[in-house]
Amino acid sequence: MTTVSELPGTQQGADVESGARWSASAAAFVAWRDGDEAALEELVRALSPVLWQVVRATGLDRAQAEDVVQSTWLALVKGADSISTPQAVAGWLCTTARREAWRVSKKDKRETATEDETLAPALPHADSPEHAVVLADDHALLLACLERLNDRCRRLLRIVAAGARPDYQEISRTLGMPVGSIGPTRARCLDKLRDELVLAGGAR
Repeated sequence: MTTVSELPGTQQGADVESGARWSASAAAFVAWRDGDEAALEELVRALSPVLWQVVRATGLDRAQAEDVVQSTWLALVKGADSISTPQAVAGWLCTTARREAWRVSKKDKRETATEDETLAPALPHADSPEHAVVLADDHALLLACLERLNDRCRRLLRIVAAGARPDYQEISRTLGMPVGSIGPTRARCLDKLRDELVLAGGAR
């Protein structure tokens, strides 16, 4: 879930690509729920590769993974109304796919809790594909909400977020603001950003 403290200072190429994917997926989801059947095919094309990675990461073979991905899309068709915000569709699909993959794995006795407990200390820490997808989804939502603010707020928040200890004198010269007004203006801009995130269902 997105927090205002996670505001990115710069937008890297990978973030642009991920943000475009999640924004397109959210738009396709909205169009499909509004009655555009072709939009579901667009959503499947956009997110099936991600779901495939999530499922295969659990250790299922190709045939099992195909079944789980198909089941995940069927679950979306049945449970689409439970998704409160379009931006959440990617995370919802990944979570559903992973849970179904775990269920299939356990049913097939390919993994057990004992094996996980034994192997975990010896394995390096790595974020799951699902975690990466949700982070990218949150990042795209945050950027979208940031773009809804006025130009002054957008510029100020990006500059402040770029460094751990922002130089208020430099900010004053860059934005033409009195040094004494930077702090209060920053607070008001963060409040506006938080309001946008709440409206989008992404803030806590």
